[in-house]
Amino acid sequence: MEPHLVALDVDGTILTHDGRMPPATREAVRAVADAGHHVVISTGRSVVATLPVLEMLELDRGMAVCSNGAVTIGLDSSQPQGYRVEEMVTFDPKPAMNLVREHAPDILAAVEEVGVGFKVARPYPEGVLWGRQVVVPWDELVAKPATRVTFHDPDGDSDDFLRLVERIGLHGVEYAVGYTAWLDLAPEGVSKGSALEIVRRTLRIEPGRTFAAGDQRNDLEMLRWAARGVAMGDAPDEVVAAADERTGRVAEDGLVDALRPLL
Repeated sequence: MEPHLVALDVDGTILTHDGRMPPATREAVRAVADAGHHVVISTGRSVVATLPVLEMLELDRGMAVCSNGAVTIGLDSSQPQGYRVEEMVTFDPKPAMNLVREHAPDILAAVEEVGVGFKVARPYPEGVLWGRQVVVPWDELVAKPATRVTFHDPDGDSDDFLRLVERIGLHGVEYAVGYTAWLDLAPEGVSKGSALEIVRRTLRIEPGRTFAAGDQRNDLEMLRWAARGVAMGDAPDEVVAAADERTGRVAEDGLVDALRPLL
């Protein structure tokens, strides 16, 4: 089989939502990589939070898309951290962040620092964010261009954020609501799909040899972009509608079934 670009979301696709990677899923991803396909992890996670997943899968070559498409890295063992930044897109976070804060002043806000962690207005609960947290005043938080902004409400759920976005409107940014109470902001026009198109051209893979699997709203553009887009079994209806097919849940080794035709 000709090499494919195989784009894989992380949480809810490769990892269960409690952070476990089913052994059969790991074996299937490794088999696809060993067969000569280009496995590209494509995630909303920061670079810092993506690296452990790459290590679990023993992926040390190729590329990975992080921060919902705002950051693309090339895996390079000669670099001190094991990667180099290939592409980084930023935006002015101040207007959108101030708007969200005006309507939801109690939620937590964090701005990504690529390769380091996050600047935060107030500390996030332990274990929620990967990397270093640095607490700064709000004016400093919104002062510089950012690759990704994330809001979190430990006491809320995704429907709360969907209602918030519908009520206030968000312009000049891309946004995605997570399966729990998360709202991610990214540069306008940037998504996993837009970043993967650049990766596809770099790797010189024909559009018809692209595969993607995901489970959440930040996977919509990626699933539409792929020649074969697969929604995981517990994906919301709008994600299933964007895909070409649906497989089982991650805990049921749904990704294994979806990857089988590539072997």
